[in-house]
Amino acid sequence: MPLALAGCGVDEDDPDVEADGQLLILEWSGYEATEYPQFYAPFTEKYANNLDEVVEYSFFADDAEALAKMQSDIGADLVHPCNSWWQLYVDNGLVQPLDTSRLSNWDKIQNDLAAMGQFNGQQYFVPWEWGYESMLVRADLVEELPDAWLDLWDPQYAGHVAIWDSAETNYVLTALALGFDPWNATAEQEAQIEQKLIELKPNLLTYWSDYTEAYDLPASGDAWIVAGAWQDAYAYLESDGYEVVYVQPEEGRLGWVCGFGLSANSGDLDLAYEFLDAAIADESMAALANEYWYGPANTASLPLIDAYVVDFMDLDEVDTLTERTVLYRPLTEAQRIARTTLWDTVKASP
Repeated sequence: MPLALAGCGVDEDDPDVEADGQLLILEWSGYEATEYPQFYAPFTEKYANNLDEVVEYSFFADDAEALAKMQSDIGADLVHPCNSWWQLYVDNGLVQPLDTSRLSNWDKIQNDLAAMGQFNGQQYFVPWEWGYESMLVRADLVEELPDAWLDLWDPQYAGHVAIWDSAETNYVLTALALGFDPWNATAEQEAQIEQKLIELKPNLLTYWSDYTEAYDLPASGDAWIVAGAWQDAYAYLESDGYEVVYVQPEEGRLGWVCGFGLSANSGDLDLAYEFLDAAIADESMAALANEYWYGPANTASLPLIDAYVVDFMDLDEVDTLTERTVLYRPLTEAQRIARTTLWDTVKASP
């Protein structure tokens, strides 16, 4: 049931308002307003009468695909990439500066997250959610729990490791495992990263791409370790009674921030801003956190979030992201191409 939010422009006497326009949102699967109306409560309540006509989606599996789709000019009004890719959208003229005065909930956004979306002195992205990437382990299926990214290469896990099909993630975690700075690696170190990833292949069960696989693979017992997994997979597995551990690798867990950008060619700015403001409303952000165990960009939503989510995600500790997590950093175009090429080489190797 959609969560009601008072004071957000919904006409209580006319619950069947119909929008004149339509939004196309380039999105990860699992965030659809039609499936999760509580994530955009004021908006989905207002347009409940014809929501499936007001919002349409095009989906992507990772940030590389999202950028490629935007560059192909698919006509999206909004796009939901993660922070290390935001600079590329700005540099390529794919998004436009935001008028944050049109967002009534903007002043509730965490300052350091908002700063990540600023380029050339202007706000280009609305941070929405943040979370972790780590190792999800079926503790009842392994003799020893891994406690470092380097343990992914341990022969005892041969044939039972699943890693996310992401060039960026695998480059970073392998660099950390080798003791390299992922954002300042030398050419020699990059060659070592590539070789190390090739050496991981005997341990691999598969590359996973859809977030549901991060749940299904350990649930079946086929995967003992899922690398690059988000914390929501752990939450679902634990709640379903599986004996799972979400590892804090000694080299550091990975952290990401994602958010919405407004396409440079958006056809309905009024509707797009209305959607964005609803997405960062208190109740909407709390609903997202409670469903997926994500960190909300809106700090005012904290009192509405379940206590066990706050505890697990360390939402009430200010240094959670800044001091205890290896946050992804902005990629240059050269880095994006190099990492994609390296990953393609790794996957094509015997």
